[in-house]
Amino acid sequence: MEAIYQFLWQHTMLGRRLSDADGHVIDILDPGRLNTDSGPDFFNAKIKINGTEWIGNIEIHVKASDWYRHHHDSDPAYDNVILHVVGVSDRRVTRRDGVSIPQVVTTPPPDFFNLYNQLSNHPAYLRCAPRLTQLPQIAVTDWLESLAMERIQMKSLRVCDILRSVANDWEQACFITLARALGFGLNGDPFEMLARSLPLRILHHHSDNPLQLQALLFGQAGMLDQSQHIFDEFYQLLCREYYFLARKYGLHPMRPGLWKYARTRPQNFPHRRIAMLAKVCEGGFAMLGKLVDCIREGREIRDLFKWRLEGYWHDHFSFDVDAKGGSDVLSTASVSLLIINAVVPLVYTFASTRGEYELVEKVLSIMEQLPGESNSIIREWEGYGLKSGNALRSQALLHLRREYCEARKCLYCRFAHHYLRRSLK
Repeated sequence: MEAIYQFLWQHTMLGRRLSDADGHVIDILDPGRLNTDSGPDFFNAKIKINGTEWIGNIEIHVKASDWYRHHHDSDPAYDNVILHVVGVSDRRVTRRDGVSIPQVVTTPPPDFFNLYNQLSNHPAYLRCAPRLTQLPQIAVTDWLESLAMERIQMKSLRVCDILRSVANDWEQACFITLARALGFGLNGDPFEMLARSLPLRILHHHSDNPLQLQALLFGQAGMLDQSQHIFDEFYQLLCREYYFLARKYGLHPMRPGLWKYARTRPQNFPHRRIAMLAKVCEGGFAMLGKLVDCIREGREIRDLFKWRLEGYWHDHFSFDVDAKGGSDVLSTASVSLLIINAVVPLVYTFASTRGEYELVEKVLSIMEQLPGESNSIIREWEGYGLKSGNALRSQALLHLRREYCEARKCLYCRFAHHYLRRSLK
């Protein structure tokens, strides 16, 4: 039942202007992105309450009391919830700090529930999927090539935004972009926040001391707290180092509740990725120059990602948790994802802003040489006859699903244009 209310919110079927239980006017500027993992239902929503703009997360329940039944009132992951959307308002809710959260009540008519269930139980999620085999191959190829470039340019705009925020410091932008990619989607946002919280000048100053690098990164990630009952000697040592460095540089840690662990194998815990990021900073972070030179000279990019966890992280998944069978290096698939999500956008943007079109072509050829990604979205498309083949095409299929199908932009899709033209004949 809760999925129906999520659907209503996701597609703004409740309307763009609502009222909460206290009669406050709420304008929905952006419903946010649906969260399929642990935490609030929608991230990064944008609303106005009585004319004041708020950016944060949205939580949805059938009954308002489910907030307490699910223990959200004591979970730090819900501290940034700005609106509670419910079917039944059987009580008011508050965050951990005791502040009341605005609450909107919605009661769709029975006909809506019946229609929703009919549509949602249909085996084909993609509306035009059964028609895809009717498309000429040239129309498929042409649209997917355009979608691939659209996705690369969208990622390039993100790099440009990061670059502007760090006063055009390319290495700092590279550090932030690479850190986000190490989050592999699930923890992309907290990894970016972590990288933004640490200027490279600080990390460079301690680049010859692996212990202090780890202390800075784990401390800023909010993972070091001596009051926790973790008696691991290495953990306590990192705590002492971080407290000293935090006072020295005036650092403030992130909230630990931002990190996600749901459906994550221990060897992929953010602890190991942060330890890997610390490894990259040893000797000084200078990744962008290496990437550009490597692509210009046609050398193997994967050689730059042969990072290996050593010491404590060789046999630990997280603090005080022994590792059994975990790999000390990134898998081939993980390195491919870093190339797709960090290397290509970075070097593409670097080359484009300098008019180095030969380098742009070399970056795009890398995408054509990489194998296509394998995930539920790609497998679904392949089930309907659209094969990924290489990374450029799999990125196009991901972009089509997320930016057109899920966004209900069917009339902006060239596949739909083809069907409409055929219907006029």
